[in-house]
Amino acid sequence: MQYGVFLPNATNGYIISTGSPQYRPTFEHNLAITTEAEKQGLDFVLSMMKHRGIPGSSDFWGACLESFTLMAALASHTERLTLFPSVTTLATHPVLAARMVATIDEISQGRCGLNIVTGWNKPEYESMGLWPGDDYFDRRYSYAAEYVQVLRKLWSEGNTDFEGEHFTLKDCDVRPKPLHDVQIVCAGQSPKGQRFTAEHGDRNFIMAERSKVASIASGVKEIGRQVGRDVGTFALYCVIAEETDAEAEKLCQHILDHADKEAISRMLGSAELDTNPDGTSAQLLASLARPADEGNMAFLSIPVVKGSYESVARQFDEIAATTGIDGALLTWPDFVDGVTKFGERVMPLLTTGARTRAA
Repeated sequence: MQYGVFLPNATNGYIISTGSPQYRPTFEHNLAITTEAEKQGLDFVLSMMKHRGIPGSSDFWGACLESFTLMAALASHTERLTLFPSVTTLATHPVLAARMVATIDEISQGRCGLNIVTGWNKPEYESMGLWPGDDYFDRRYSYAAEYVQVLRKLWSEGNTDFEGEHFTLKDCDVRPKPLHDVQIVCAGQSPKGQRFTAEHGDRNFIMAERSKVASIASGVKEIGRQVGRDVGTFALYCVIAEETDAEAEKLCQHILDHADKEAISRMLGSAELDTNPDGTSAQLLASLARPADEGNMAFLSIPVVKGSYESVARQFDEIAATTGIDGALLTWPDFVDGVTKFGERVMPLLTTGARTRAA
């Protein structure tokens, strides 16, 4: 069971509320989180990529540090953590992405992976003139499959010819090649997304209620097995760990009480533009938000693991023992403090495969 950090490289991280710490993304903040994560014995960090924020009182994601540049800088300040930048496939040509990953892999001496973002948020890409039409909702995973084929061919061969529906490469040379096999993760929530990750990725990055995590993880693993691939799952959780259950509950409720309703409404409106009947990540986001209860979306519908340090440790032991996931990707209201508390107060209580805290 690995534990990683979903870095807050966009405004206010992953909580749409004015009741949590408010901050704009800075390198210093993300560096402090990352070095603390390495100190505390966590396994990886993943940074997201957004090209447009969500209007509202919290200015949610209004500013965003570019993912590859950030991870390259963090690579030079770390020695052990695996680094996952995120690529938005509509905004970044795969040849450029392949070279950037290889560069970060060189800087980090073999510690760079990649998170594939197929892109469902229509307004985000329309703002850059990159939205290819609403039929993309249904074909985005076929586009992403070819995208990954190009990446892996470049990484393995260096000099490449490729002729596909979306990309054509003629004597394309990308060197140096990565120092290791690059681990690819993708947030495959829908049936199409799960199949894409099983057939082309290495880890499925999911956001689901605890009761559904096991079935998604086992399903992706089985699809992978059918095509001869070993595919695992990272599940996303927000952690609120304090001295007592009551303190954690109070902090959680304060965040819920101050949800940014305007930003939540706008985000759900964008999600509802995706009419793909397959059950996409966007539709999942919308369905998880209970009617007339913006509080559920204050945490972006990310499941919250809350309570005393002992309670949080028990919950993660239960998650590890019952879901079959390979790792947890974690967020906190206050990241530096949260990573420290998780490393010093929660990880020593875990019994299911957590790394011993680094000296």
